[in-house]
Amino acid sequence: MEQELKALRQVAMEELSHVASLDVLNDLRVKYLGKKGSLTSVLRGMGALAAEERPRIGQIVNELRSELEGLLEARQEELKQAELTQKLASEKIDITLPGRRSRTGHKHPLTLTLDRIKSVFMRMGFDVAEGPEVETDYYNFEALNLPPDHPARDMQDSFYITSDILLRTHTSPVQARTMQAAEPNSPIRIIAPGKVYRRDYDATHSPVFTQVEGLVVDKGISFADLKGTLELFAQEIFGHGVKVRFRPSFFPFTEPSAEVDISCVMCSGRGCRTCKGTGWLEILGSGMVHPRVLEMSNYDPAQVSGFAFGMGVERVAMLVYGIDDLRLFYDNDLRFLAQF
Repeated sequence: MEQELKALRQVAMEELSHVASLDVLNDLRVKYLGKKGSLTSVLRGMGALAAEERPRIGQIVNELRSELEGLLEARQEELKQAELTQKLASEKIDITLPGRRSRTGHKHPLTLTLDRIKSVFMRMGFDVAEGPEVETDYYNFEALNLPPDHPARDMQDSFYITSDILLRTHTSPVQARTMQAAEPNSPIRIIAPGKVYRRDYDATHSPVFTQVEGLVVDKGISFADLKGTLELFAQEIFGHGVKVRFRPSFFPFTEPSAEVDISCVMCSGRGCRTCKGTGWLEILGSGMVHPRVLEMSNYDPAQVSGFAFGMGVERVAMLVYGIDDLRLFYDNDLRFLAQF
């Protein structure tokens, strides 16, 4: 067996001297030192030796194992160094080139637009209110004068989690929650920004978008207050030369209701492809809070009145920045985002 070990050492040394890659070296490691390697096979055969021979042969095997491990480690370092040297020789680095600056991020165009909207209303004395995005059917519909059989629900029924829980389709539930949390008939002046969800997806609609809802409730609030507030908002966002008009409309939670248009920011009201030749662009919906909505939230419509409005932040951003496809806001294309 001693002669067998000497022959094994000689063959191993010969193979190690010709190793040219780390993969081959690893194969040799397994061949000689692995669980099924040559040295392990020798150890298994020691049972056939005389008892007095086993310690001496065991010592030889251990010495050979240590020697091979040392040689393998040394050869591995040599090969790694040779590989690094070859890589450095093939890769030319021009140390005279200027360094590359890290790209600094910035706010998303929707965030920039939302910040502007909030700033305008906060300067007018509005507080910012928030509510859950996963909402109950009661707050999303019923508390806003949309009972289960109301046809206006067809435009909004969207992402239900259970028969009574859904992703909110507008931020209007925050109005009901705010009124019900306040003292009856106490003044309220809030905006409620946040994400909302509907089953829409095209150049002007997205399954998820950002909305800002507004609510003012107090004694003596009139439609004139609504018009003045929204006219000032439009002028602050789109410029003081913009014109505003109110068109009769219908929303279950307001009465009377109105769509709000501004003179086209692309053609200054002369008529173009963006405004379809009309000279006007719709930006939001509004109206006086329906008496039934006040009653359901513990407010007395004989004592107080209010107005509400809602707008899509994406719609405002598209007009401010001249963007013609809403989906660009959610594609996360740096070529688009870097423009802002």
